[in-house]
Amino acid sequence: MGFLKNQQVNVAIRLLAWQYERNGQQLPERALLEGHARQLVDDAHRIARERGGNVIVILKQMVAQARRK
Repeated sequence: MGFLKNQQVNVAIRLLAWQYERNGQQLPERALLEGHARQLVDDAHRIARERGGNVIVILKQMVAQARRK
C-alpha cells in the first residue's frame, strides 16, 4: 500500500474513533477499527473513480453515515 493510501487509512481511523467517542461508544480493538477504515478507504476510492470527487471528503461522508446506522 502506498504512502497516500496509508495516510487516508489513518485519517479514516481517526474519523471512526471520533465518531465512536462522540456517540459515547467504546472503541473496538485496533485491528477491527483498522479493517473497517481500510474498507472505507477502498470504497471511497471506488466512488471517487466512478463519480469523481475528493477521497477525504467522501470518507468523511461515509463515516458520518456509517455511525448513524
